[in-house]
Amino acid sequence: MNKKILVIGGSGFVGSLLLKNLTDCNVSNLDKRPSPFFNKITEIGNVLDKEKLKISLKNVETVVLLAAEHKDNVSPVSLYYDVNVNGTKNVLDAMDFNGVKNLIFTSSVAVYGLNKKCPNEFSDPDPFNHYGQSKFKAENLIKEWYNNNINDKSVTIVRPTVIFGERNRGNVFNLLAQIKSGRFLMIGKGKNKKSMAYVENVVAFIKDRLLTRKIVLETYNYIDKPDFTMNELTLLVQKIVGVNIIGIKIPYIIGLVFGYAFDLLAFILKRKLPISSVRVKKFCATTQFDAKKVSKIFKPPFSLEKGLERTLNYEFKNTKNKDVLFYSE
Repeated sequence: MNKKILVIGGSGFVGSLLLKNLTDCNVSNLDKRPSPFFNKITEIGNVLDKEKLKISLKNVETVVLLAAEHKDNVSPVSLYYDVNVNGTKNVLDAMDFNGVKNLIFTSSVAVYGLNKKCPNEFSDPDPFNHYGQSKFKAENLIKEWYNNNINDKSVTIVRPTVIFGERNRGNVFNLLAQIKSGRFLMIGKGKNKKSMAYVENVVAFIKDRLLTRKIVLETYNYIDKPDFTMNELTLLVQKIVGVNIIGIKIPYIIGLVFGYAFDLLAFILKRKLPISSVRVKKFCATTQFDAKKVSKIFKPPFSLEKGLERTLNYEFKNTKNKDVLFYSE
């Protein structure tokens, strides 16, 4: 691949691994933060800076847009729309300015909402939070852009489920760490199913789409199957790390009350706390999504169980990794 690829938002968890996998390509990175590994090909910039985007997209053939505000507790909530919606609009305008016609955009299964019955790419979106709403609005902007003078345009929208992997310190890591510690409390009955995606597989799929450019707009859910229930996931993690935990469960309503109490405490203290009502709702929700479309065109390099094993071994069994950089997103 000799044509230039610009990754926007490549200094984070997914982006860093993507850049690593594209070292054989003509690739550069634009991010508001320095890259922990690839500063030689990284330029500091922001999706809110229209003029910077116009300059950075010069001589680019393909844009991979990863940049987003996505944490549960972003404040003010207007940032979701400033970055995820207006930032996407700025990127599309800069692409038009430079004649760039190829885009890979990472959206999210959050556009479907919670407790849906295994939605596929044709299911009606019903986002329950600002992140999901902003991503859905961004998708609509991209579809409008694509349909306006379609000539030679290629767009891939990837809707990954929750992504986990080595060095990430997000919600999945916190869950794995609690199970590993033996101090894990299950909220609810644990029968709700959770779709998950291993970061190596997500990056491999993005690279596959880069190598398989088609003049079309396609949307893909990305999930590594099978979907485990919370009970099954807990047992699998215990097996891999060799621990046994006491199977204490607390009713959902009690967990939700605690979540609201932490919301109030966070408001009083003006601090972001690790527990919130949103996180309790997400933990107890069924987040299961259809991935038949992607499975027809792509074989992931790792099984979901192998991805969990690699992550757990890296994080909890290899003491050499204690001081290695991690991502809090």
